[in-house]
Amino acid sequence: MAESVFKENLFEGKKVFITGGATGMGLGFAQAFLNHGAKVFVASRKEDKLEEAAKLTKEKFGKELIWKTMDVRNNETVEEVVDFIKSEWGGLDILINNAAGNFVAPVASMSENAWRAVVDIVLDGTFRVSKACYPLLRKAEGASIVNIIANYAWNAAPFVGHSGAAKAGVLNLTRTLALEWANDNIRVNALCPGVVLTENVKRNLMLDENTAKTFEDYIPVGGITDSEKMAQQVLYLCSPAADVITGDMLIADGGQWLVGNAFYQMGKKIFDE
Repeated sequence: MAESVFKENLFEGKKVFITGGATGMGLGFAQAFLNHGAKVFVASRKEDKLEEAAKLTKEKFGKELIWKTMDVRNNETVEEVVDFIKSEWGGLDILINNAAGNFVAPVASMSENAWRAVVDIVLDGTFRVSKACYPLLRKAEGASIVNIIANYAWNAAPFVGHSGAAKAGVLNLTRTLALEWANDNIRVNALCPGVVLTENVKRNLMLDENTAKTFEDYIPVGGITDSEKMAQQVLYLCSPAADVITGDMLIADGGQWLVGNAFYQMGKKIFDE
């Protein structure tokens, strides 16, 4: 793991819950919190991925990753996991809503099921998990929620319209909860990460090397990034240094959003041919 700019015990004693935490950025977030003293619980749909994540984390860092299967589309499983956290920990300090789904498809040929699948995971799932965790978070001495969005959440999302609409909803929900839960001393922010080539991104979005090159050409600073760098942004948003920040979003995409929409250029090449 790359050297962190934060002290090792920054989150000593803090209890962290990360959705979609078995792979990709979610696992990177989990390992970063563990390495800074936190207790970390991750959940996702696939038991084998969770088992593998816990094993790799133990081998690499010598730290325990607690996990349980959960589908953010199923409120019953969400409630079961939150009840488990309550029984195990009695409380919760930090929630990272990272579970997501996305794939390239023009709206004109997108099925109802395709639309619903992404919106149900990204937007509805963020709602379900946040609401279920609220009773635990409000008992903490200053809790924090970070919702993972994308740099098309506040603009057009050509060829990923389902994800764009869902992420836009998450951004609005972020700001709504920041106000509604302010009296409970719960801060709610969003992180817009840069391009991270996780396995899911490679499989569903970066369809070939030329696609990845198109995206990289639209990144002014830093190029394609990694989960460890994005984890540092999440640590910051949850740290005492950010205790006056709520209802905001941290854009960590190397300035890509200022240049243009790489999905538009990529989609035109694919679907106009």
